[in-house]
Amino acid sequence: MSDNFIRLLDNLIGDNMIGKVLKYMRSNKNLNQKDIAKAINIKQNTLSRYETETTDVNFETIEKIANLCGYTIYFKNNITGEKFNAKDLDRKDI
Repeated sequence: MSDNFIRLLDNLIGDNMIGKVLKYMRSNKNLNQKDIAKAINIKQNTLSRYETETTDVNFETIEKIANLCGYTIYFKNNITGEKFNAKDLDRKDI
């Protein structure tokens, strides 16, 4: 994951702007909404509503879009520096 993308997430997530993050990932990979929608089996207008934040999107769908665009979503503890992704949780006892 690029440092620029990490900085973008740091700046946007707190402002509830996941739609802009989805659009950034898609645009950065030069994919259109139709390509993404077909690949993850949703309608193009649903993806459009996710990007404009007129419809809520679940984490599983966000992760599918991120993976399709070549990104991995990491969570970072700003105090300890620990970093993990959703797949790591499958391997940890919670």
